[in-house]
Amino acid sequence: LLTPCVFPMIPLTVSFFTKQSENKAKGISNAIIYGVSIIFIYVILGYGITAIFGADAMNALSTNVWFNIAFFLLLMVFAISFLGAFEITLPSSWINATDKVSDKGGIIGIFFMAFTLSLVSFSCTGPIIGTLLVEAAVNGGVIGPITGMFGFSLALALPFGLFAAFPGWMNSMPKSGGWLNSVKVTLGFLELALALKFLSNADLVVQAGLLKRELFLAIWIAIFGALTLYLFGLFRLSNDSEVKSLSVTRTFFALLSFVFTIYLIPGLWGAPLHIISGFPPPMFYSEAPNGVGGSTPVIVSGNGNNREVAGDPDHCPHNLNCFHNYEEGLSYAKKMNKPVMLDFTGWACVNCRKMEEQVWSDPRVLQRLRENVVLISLYVDEKTLLPEAEQIEVKVGKKMKKLKTIGNKWSYLQTSRYETNAQPYYVLIDLNEQKLSKASKYDPDIEKFIQWLDEGKAEFERRKGLN
Repeated sequence: LLTPCVFPMIPLTVSFFTKQSENKAKGISNAIIYGVSIIFIYVILGYGITAIFGADAMNALSTNVWFNIAFFLLLMVFAISFLGAFEITLPSSWINATDKVSDKGGIIGIFFMAFTLSLVSFSCTGPIIGTLLVEAAVNGGVIGPITGMFGFSLALALPFGLFAAFPGWMNSMPKSGGWLNSVKVTLGFLELALALKFLSNADLVVQAGLLKRELFLAIWIAIFGALTLYLFGLFRLSNDSEVKSLSVTRTFFALLSFVFTIYLIPGLWGAPLHIISGFPPPMFYSEAPNGVGGSTPVIVSGNGNNREVAGDPDHCPHNLNCFHNYEEGLSYAKKMNKPVMLDFTGWACVNCRKMEEQVWSDPRVLQRLRENVVLISLYVDEKTLLPEAEQIEVKVGKKMKKLKTIGNKWSYLQTSRYETNAQPYYVLIDLNEQKLSKASKYDPDIEKFIQWLDEGKAEFERRKGLN
């Protein structure tokens, strides 16, 4: 719910159903229709896309540049509307036609909102549900993916059903006032901030370098700083009424916005900002990866005279000496006689960034990643084209697919070998490419991740002793 692809839909949901729900009863009925629509669309659309187009279709959609830019522009339009520049209304001919079949029109509008939520949320939920859907493409299963998608969409539909019902309750209150427009403006500021995540996704996938971490944070600081001033009543927008005194609620949110703005500022100089990890670009995608004036040494594998930089530390979290090519990384691991940690990740993967910034940053984890393993980070949404000779056709389930990009290659490796397409996905393997332990997925439990690394290392040493 709090991922940057799903959260922006909360203000849109509240705004939409404020106009749809005239009273409490209507609000509840609309909310039920909305929740059922979300479940229906997720099950049918999610399973259908994967069954027809293959196991990595969801990931391809969520990391598509034009898909992310389109939703950035969509959220910007909604944000500007919330701020009072214009009202988004249907053409009068549509409204007249809807009046004649009001019930049908209402259901269609609610279904469209559910469809929009499903599409927008794929940027974050696509990789998460990949584990469920890959069964359809690889193993031909039906019941497993459908059951999993139903459970996932039910959990998502419940809170959004409440958000849809809430405006009906709010509209049934005896009095309203200028505070409603203040709520709308506040949602507009939030939409501006959240829209940047989609633009950032597009920038990261193509590695354009146009929206690096410092610029992203500077824009957020400006947005939330302006929101703070607005909530304190220091300026008004066109549709606002005069603020003669601040309510307790408005003061509370103004202080909250002020504190958050101050919290963001150190991020310009390299602070990790764990609270919002996953929203801004990663630390290494910045103008000063080590912070302003920072000089964090490159972390490499090896001991003594054998220490060398053979990977790509400039494009790895925490300056780790990771590889982005499977064959090169495996060759280096054999040279250093160390196990390999495969990191199936993505430029637009929110949970990957959370793991890197909240778990990998722990000194105990960093030490193990530096000393005990050779890290190979494979970006499944890397859009760089493969050499013509490597653009081969492979069989995914019962279908043939051509591997065109580097990301296609790593996605196929993960899907075919480990039968999953979810990111992040971590696998420890020995020098014969055999798994050392059960794979690890997204889990912010640091102690559990340390235990997983240690168990894999111990198993590697055990196998080495047998040889």
